[in-house]
Amino acid sequence: MIKRKLDVAVISDVHLGTYGSRANELSRYLSTIDPAILILNGDIIDIWQFSKKYWPPGHMQVIKQITSMLSRGIKVYYVTGNHDEMLRRFEHFSVGDFHIVNKMVIHHGDGKRSWIFHGDVFDVIMQHSKWLAKLGAVGYDTLIYINAFINYISKKLGKGKISLSKKIKNSVKGAVKHINNFEETAASIAIEKGYDYVLCGHIHQPANRTINTGNGSVNYLNSGDWIENLTALEYDDNKWAVYYFQEDKLVQELTDSFYTDEAAYLRTAELFKIMMQDFAITS
Repeated sequence: MIKRKLDVAVISDVHLGTYGSRANELSRYLSTIDPAILILNGDIIDIWQFSKKYWPPGHMQVIKQITSMLSRGIKVYYVTGNHDEMLRRFEHFSVGDFHIVNKMVIHHGDGKRSWIFHGDVFDVIMQHSKWLAKLGAVGYDTLIYINAFINYISKKLGKGKISLSKKIKNSVKGAVKHINNFEETAASIAIEKGYDYVLCGHIHQPANRTINTGNGSVNYLNSGDWIENLTALEYDDNKWAVYYFQEDKLVQELTDSFYTDEAAYLRTAELFKIMMQDFAITS
C-alpha cells in the first residue's frame, strides 16, 4: 500500500484498554500514513480504566505500529493527557526518537508556530473533582457500548444509526457551554502567547476554525477522538486539516471494522458480563 507523506500527524483520545476504543480503525489509518512527526496528544492508553481483563490484539497492534514508526526514523512525541497523567512525572524523558512531553511547540517552514497540549488543564471538573471525572469516564465507556447494542437492534429494524453521547452533548446546555468555554480559553491564551495555531484533544470534538478575540485571532484545532469521531489532524503543504476516517472510502474498504453488527452485539454482552463479575467481587 502506498503511504501518504505528511509533515505531522496528530491523534488523541484513543483510550486503548477500554471497550469503546476503535483500535482496529486507528491501526488501518496508521498503516496508510508516513509522517515525519507523529504526535500522540494525550489519552492514548487509558490508565484510569486499564484492566488486565481487556487488552485485545487490535490494541497491541497500535502499539506495535507506533514502535515500527520509530524504527523507521519517525519522531514520536507523547503529549500526556488526564487518562495517562501518571506519565507526566516522566516529562522530558527521551529515548531515540521517542519523547514524553506535557506540551510542545512546532516551528513550521513558513515561520508559523503550533502550540500543542492535551487540554485537561482547562477542565474545571478535572481540576477540582477528579473522582467525578473518573466516574464520568466509566459511564461514557459504558454508554458507547450500550449505543452499539442499540444500533445493532436499530439496523435490524431497518432504521439508521444514532449516537447517544453526541445527542447528550448537543442537547445539554451545560455540555455545549463547557465545550465553547474550553475552545475560547485555549484560543485566548494562544493569542496572548503569539501562536498561530493551538491544537488540543480532551473534549472529543474535532475542529478546525479561526477564533477571533479583541486581542487578535488564532487557528483553533482539535484532533477529536478514536471512539466515535475517528479523526486526526494532519499538517501538509503548510496547512492543517482534520482527517475523517468515515470519509476515507479506500481505508474503510480495507478495514475489518471493530464495530460490525455482530461484533457490536457480542462485545456489548461481553462488557456486561465482566461488569457483573466485577460487581460480584466488590459486593
